[in-house]
Amino acid sequence: MLDNSLNRITLCGHPAGRPRFSHMARDGACYVFPLAVERLSGTADVLNVAAFREMLKALPLADESRLRVVGEVRSFNNHSGRGPKLVITVQALEMHFTAAGFENRAELAGTVCKPPVFRRTPMGREICDVMLAVNRPGGRSDYIPCILWGLLAEDAAAWPVGTEVALTGRLQSRRYVKNENGVPVEKTAFEVSAVAADKWP
Repeated sequence: MLDNSLNRITLCGHPAGRPRFSHMARDGACYVFPLAVERLSGTADVLNVAAFREMLKALPLADESRLRVVGEVRSFNNHSGRGPKLVITVQALEMHFTAAGFENRAELAGTVCKPPVFRRTPMGREICDVMLAVNRPGGRSDYIPCILWGLLAEDAAAWPVGTEVALTGRLQSRRYVKNENGVPVEKTAFEVSAVAADKWP
């Protein structure tokens, strides 16, 4: 049986904005800042990193810094009516400055909690959307959108709800345009693009 509480992500990139207050939690005030992580293609994923105030005080950020973050992919439902309904962030557990290159590696294990959606891109490439529920200690779960490509997508299309899956990939930001009341609005989706997947049984 898979450990369906595996949730680990390692990022290395440049801070792309100032931390802003997000919320109060049991461990204190939590702030969010954008981290730009370049891909091999030269484009960058701009990802939202959450960190507690004490961690940020000990590690003042600067735009020219290269920052390594180790943490977990987290989700929460936004009921404010503004912005995305499902908000995806990276909760920082460790942060330090580094001279290392860009890095973006996510490792997740959880349970398929919605029927997978299989489709083909306009170029004919297979793609499958999977929503993965990853357990946290204390009974909560994070609901993390994942995409799989090619043969992995074909396999994922046959996974029933309740399938336990382990994925390795990267957390990416993807811009798209959605029509709202006839008006095109640019939005950003966050998802884990998987490069490897195993299921149980």
